[in-house]
Amino acid sequence: MEKEYLKVKENPRLPYSAITQRKDYDFPNKKRLAIYFAINLEHFSFGEGYGAELVPAHNQPDVLNWSWREYGNRVGIWRLLKLFEDFQFPSALLVNSSCYDHCPEVITAFQQRKDEIVAHGRTNSEKQGLMNLKEEQLLIEQTTEVIKSHQTNNNNSSCSPQGWLGPWISESNVTPELLLKNNYSYILDYCFDDQPVFLKSLSPIKKDENNVTKELLVIPYPQELNDIPTIAVRRASAEEFANMIIDNLDEMLLQCKEQPLVMGIALHPYIVGQPFRLKQLRRAFEHIKTKMQQNSDIWICTPGEINQFIRSNNNIQL
Repeated sequence: MEKEYLKVKENPRLPYSAITQRKDYDFPNKKRLAIYFAINLEHFSFGEGYGAELVPAHNQPDVLNWSWREYGNRVGIWRLLKLFEDFQFPSALLVNSSCYDHCPEVITAFQQRKDEIVAHGRTNSEKQGLMNLKEEQLLIEQTTEVIKSHQTNNNNSSCSPQGWLGPWISESNVTPELLLKNNYSYILDYCFDDQPVFLKSLSPIKKDENNVTKELLVIPYPQELNDIPTIAVRRASAEEFANMIIDNLDEMLLQCKEQPLVMGIALHPYIVGQPFRLKQLRRAFEHIKTKMQQNSDIWICTPGEINQFIRSNNNIQL
């Protein structure tokens, strides 16, 4: 009698791929390590919904935790903006679309720097993976329309965001297809790799002009170099978080000799915008700047620029 073995369910969109077995390529100007900074600009509903907690909440309205998060929009984000201006680093602003009503001047300040705006849902008080199909469709459509109505391209025409990070990185079984239908080009929900890879669509969507199947590009998004899981969850110190960034950079500069790599750094203003943490983040930025002066392999960019580069080079095989 033939033995039966457990079959583990695979992700049908992401077949296994070993990084050591892929075709080599360079980023622009023969760079080997792409570094991007993701700043999460999040707005939370008062007295309801989800939200990161500094201390356990016992009732609503949860004044303490709501206030802690709101510090990021009132103070922390402006400190981060100054830090990025001091180092002349570009950033990707991952925006809850309700911020356009709540704190529009923040988004304007980053747009004036020509930073990228990435869609991050309506608010981080909700999770799209818990919604039914119509609710999730509405979430994506509303988020896209709000951001599109507030940004223009070089021809002063409205332009939609190209990238998406789900609130709480929450997805349903059809999220990628819904994003494709709303003309998204890349997604930041996954942390499984150090290189961009294409996410296979389960329901192929064709481009009108060339009848070419569209796929979302996955830009690696960090869950280690990310102040939420590192500081808010595992309670690492500001110094430890800065050391993680420094050590990660130094090691990846060695590894990128073998493969081109992406290093993302995810920041939340209500966490690293606190003065004692900002001081340590500045130390990490100083290390990055020094390495840039010493090493020609570093490309400081945005996730959108990585997406554009990959899609404009047909000879790159992911």
